[in-house]
Amino acid sequence: MLDTLQVAKEPTTQTTNNSFDFSWDWMMDKIYEWGLNLILAIAILIIGFWLSKRVSKFVGKVFDRKQLDESLKRFLMSMVTISLRVMVLVTALGQLGLEMTSFVALIGGAGLAIGMAFSGTLGNFAGGVMILIFRPYKVGDYIKAQGEEGIVKEIQIFNSILLTVDNKTIIIPNGTLANGNITNFTMEKKRRVDFTVSIAYGDNYETARNVLLRFIKEDEKILADPEPFIGLGALADSSVNITLRVWALTENYWEVYFRMNEKIYKEFGKEGLNIPFPQLDVHVHNK
Repeated sequence: MLDTLQVAKEPTTQTTNNSFDFSWDWMMDKIYEWGLNLILAIAILIIGFWLSKRVSKFVGKVFDRKQLDESLKRFLMSMVTISLRVMVLVTALGQLGLEMTSFVALIGGAGLAIGMAFSGTLGNFAGGVMILIFRPYKVGDYIKAQGEEGIVKEIQIFNSILLTVDNKTIIIPNGTLANGNITNFTMEKKRRVDFTVSIAYGDNYETARNVLLRFIKEDEKILADPEPFIGLGALADSSVNITLRVWALTENYWEVYFRMNEKIYKEFGKEGLNIPFPQLDVHVHNK
């Protein structure tokens, strides 16, 4: 009887030992697997971050050859670097065995919610990128947009800052600028200066024309090409209007404009030419 019990107990002891040996081997396998994945993940992070830095430098050199705006170049380089590092981080987490589908979906949902909450800000951000890429104006240009005008002092990612001629600062969102009309007064090297010169009825038109031609020749800031134009513009109610069009370099526009007006006012009287003003004749009839 004792022998039977002894024989019956032996398999139980063997089963327990086998179970213990199996659990230990499984644990060692898992430690080895996790350790290997951790090493690979760290290697992916190190190599990936190094490669992202190299790619960013290469992109920066490409932008230098394209002569992009410095603000745009720095912005695009930072975007490339951040995007590459996010990809490296996601790859490293995937190597550790984390389920990335839910993680990516969570990031996408958060991005959608943030985008809807900051739709106006994102619109200004996109407008700033478009302005920096297509450059309808640059710092130092004199522009008119959204009912405002002034010298462009700074182009930021979300806003453009203008400085008016009377030293007021105007901040305009880039979203409205990118989607609206912009008049750039300083983009071209030359500008046409237009005048309407009025003389009285009875004054000699040829005399007025010759005086204006003399003014043009005397002003060295007026360009010979394109050729100046003088013509009889209109026979108005109280005056004969002469159209005068001359060209000047953009930086000389206002100097030519004010100097020509000053000459016309000072010299026309000496030549027997009268600058008329509206008049009303009242006739009283006594009955």
